[in-house]
Amino acid sequence: MKNVKADIVERSITYSLRIIRLYRELEKDSVGRVLGKQLLRSGTSIGANVHEAQGAQSKADFIAKMSIAHKEAYECVLDTSRPRSGADLCPSIARSIR
Repeated sequence: MKNVKADIVERSITYSLRIIRLYRELEKDSVGRVLGKQLLRSGTSIGANVHEAQGAQSKADFIAKMSIAHKEAYECVLDTSRPRSGADLCPSIARSIR
C-alpha cells in the first residue's frame, strides 16, 4: 500500500500544477486574470502548507498547517464556481482540477 504521507504531498503538487495550467487559460481575459490570480494563490498554497505540515514540530502544528491547506482547497472550490459572464468559470477546466 502506498504511503499516505507521500500520497498527500504528491497529490498536492499535482493539484498545484493543474491550478497553474488553469491560471494560464484564465489569463486570456481581464475578468479571468483577476479571478485567476486569487485561484493561483490559494491553489498553490495548498501544496506549500501540506509540505510544511510534513515537518511540523508537534501534532498541533501539523493540524494547524493541514487546516490551512483545507481552507485554501475550499476557497479553490468557491473560486472555480464563481459566475463569469453569466456562466461558470471555464466549467470544463474547473472540473478537471476537482
